[in-house]
Amino acid sequence: MTSFVGRRHATSDVKRLMSRSRLVTLTGVGGVGKSRLALRVAGDIQRVFADGAWLVELADVQDQALVGQTVAAALELRDQSVGDPETLLIRQLRDKHLLIVLDNCEHVLPACRQLVAALLPAAPGVHVLATSRAPLGVSGEHVWAVPALSVPGTRGADADMSPVDRSASRYEALRLFEDRAAAVLPGFVVNRDNQNAVALLCRRLDGLPLAIELAAVQVRVLSVEQILDRLQDRYRLLIRGSRVGPPRHQTLQAAIDWSYALCSATEQALWARCSVFAGDFDLEAVESICVGDESPGVAVTDVLALVTGLVEKSVLVRDMAGDSARFRLLETIREYGRERLVEAGQEDEFRQRHRDYYLRMAERADAGSFGPHQAQWGARLRAERANFWAALDFSLTEPGEAGAGLRLASDLWFYWIAGGFIRDGRYWLDRALTLNTEPSPERARALWINGWAASLQADTDSARVLLVECRDLARDLGDTSAATRAIQFLGMADLFDNNLTSAARLLDEALAGYRKSGRWDAPALIAYVARADAACMRGDLDRSLALAQECQRICAGRGERWAASWAEWIVGLRWWVAGDRVKGSSHLRGCLRSKDDLNDLLGIPFCLEVLAWVAASDEDAHRAAVLFGAAEMMWKPIGAQLFGYEILLDWSQQSRARSRGALGEAAYDAARHEGASLTQAEAVAMALGEKVTSTKPPAAAPVTAAATLLTKREREVATLVHQGRTNREIAAELVISRRTAEAHVENVLTKFGFTSRAQIAGWVASQQQW
Repeated sequence: MTSFVGRRHATSDVKRLMSRSRLVTLTGVGGVGKSRLALRVAGDIQRVFADGAWLVELADVQDQALVGQTVAAALELRDQSVGDPETLLIRQLRDKHLLIVLDNCEHVLPACRQLVAALLPAAPGVHVLATSRAPLGVSGEHVWAVPALSVPGTRGADADMSPVDRSASRYEALRLFEDRAAAVLPGFVVNRDNQNAVALLCRRLDGLPLAIELAAVQVRVLSVEQILDRLQDRYRLLIRGSRVGPPRHQTLQAAIDWSYALCSATEQALWARCSVFAGDFDLEAVESICVGDESPGVAVTDVLALVTGLVEKSVLVRDMAGDSARFRLLETIREYGRERLVEAGQEDEFRQRHRDYYLRMAERADAGSFGPHQAQWGARLRAERANFWAALDFSLTEPGEAGAGLRLASDLWFYWIAGGFIRDGRYWLDRALTLNTEPSPERARALWINGWAASLQADTDSARVLLVECRDLARDLGDTSAATRAIQFLGMADLFDNNLTSAARLLDEALAGYRKSGRWDAPALIAYVARADAACMRGDLDRSLALAQECQRICAGRGERWAASWAEWIVGLRWWVAGDRVKGSSHLRGCLRSKDDLNDLLGIPFCLEVLAWVAASDEDAHRAAVLFGAAEMMWKPIGAQLFGYEILLDWSQQSRARSRGALGEAAYDAARHEGASLTQAEAVAMALGEKVTSTKPPAAAPVTAAATLLTKREREVATLVHQGRTNREIAAELVISRRTAEAHVENVLTKFGFTSRAQIAGWVASQQQW
């Protein structure tokens, strides 16, 4: 919400400090602009870092134990191996040269302190820029207190009445007020008629950007003088009511109190109720969670108008995710809303409603995980990650709610496993199982899902403990379905440990159980894949093909793609083993297309790996080496190449040796390095034999995470610049003032270090997606 206006001196000071220190923490009161300043600095200096600058938003993280996982997720480090997040981060970042922006650390300060203290000595190329209301307290930390925006002089007893210098635009606070006011009232400018009132208003607000923006949006209905009169009344009431706390805390409280008072009773209620969301959310969620007869009542038919009003008042921030609008609250605004919800005695009720809504969503996703909508559900679950974590945290910390937490953690199996977030899944399932020790079908289900996840991490010892308990519990409960699952995944654990005879016996037993019951779903169909895999590695190629094709027939009848894609991989592998490279390549490329559509982060490297074998067999050594390099980068997050299959690893080594021998060491290493530098999209395109379209921005632009460092509105503006629109046309398209459009274009130029609109257009053209 906060526009970045001015602050050139602040930006320069922090950049100089960053050049001398690997850890800089920006401190200050909420609303002073710490986050925005950090992003501006990161945007300016990230070209210095070969591996880019990355934003880690911690505002929604309530559990200290999740800080490391949140950092890994933000840096797109999909490490699914066993180990604590801190150790895994160090392992992956040891040789990187990058900047991490840790935003909003204050509520998880101990975990941030521990992580940074361990990371910086072990990863000498990593730099950290943190924002927090208090320092991290790490050795070598440089703390920089973020100042308020500059305002006209305040010296003397009659400072509030002194005229403003004619060059009012040199004051950051006045420029911000003008910019934000013009966005809601096109044509608004700070001039001789209103500049003294604007100056006094900005001084009353201590130059706090958030407070100034909250005031500026009211010019749509009030004059500056009226805004000043009303705010001064609110400010005086606050000061008379309490003198405890820093003046700027009181000022910000006054500004938000005043904005709250300008909302209708139902807008106030919706503001408070929306504080239960973590991250962003959509209109459907608001309509389901935040309505009700609780005084004041909020009807579902009123939600759209109320949300529109809160967006117009700058309480809710509207972002676009594809074709859908999503909304969020800035952390300071959300904290305020949460306080109002607590005062109303409604916090527990609406947090439970929030959990219930996302539990129902997870149940629908579980049901939809066997059918034609798997890709859509995968994307939906990824978008709601923060809200699922908040719902799980509520369930596993609130008395009497642990059972719902166990169901929620289990229902998200498709997200954990098919989505490639196995470590997250094990964390939540471990917590839920620890709290739900009584025998129950729900516990049995969570045990086999957790055992499956442990096997995929190559943690087969832990997997067997979980699965044996599941088998025994299921037999005691008479739960034949869970017992069959336990047998299946015990067979897969043996498969991963290269015990092929035992694996085949257990998987045959599981398949017999599924055939008898006639109950098929995606996890059950993976039994076919595993059994076909075991047959292929034992040299029984006809059995392997028959099992894979039987799986595909069942999938085709349901529109299932995920298990079908694994069966397709087995078919491709089988034909390669049989020496038919053409058929093998065809099936493997078909599998890769499905894996890419589903964003299956575990399946894609399996495809790249075997396609590298095909290339090596075709004596295309350079292509093979490039694919090996790309696959190696994707194996790292998984923690175990090919899940540790000895036979597959032997075939991999033979293919590598053939390519290395054909190219020579130097050329082979160069080709592997070329593959390792490819993005996922580039690697997939190359493996499919399609034109490789680079997703990297040009050299002058930020190396990575560029879209993160642009606001949603700046992305929209950059896209319109790419389309050749003028500032006037951009303003008309986005329904903003021309001055605001010009400011957004300037922000994009500054963040990327560009000097022309053509460079913006070129950068947009180089992106495959925003």
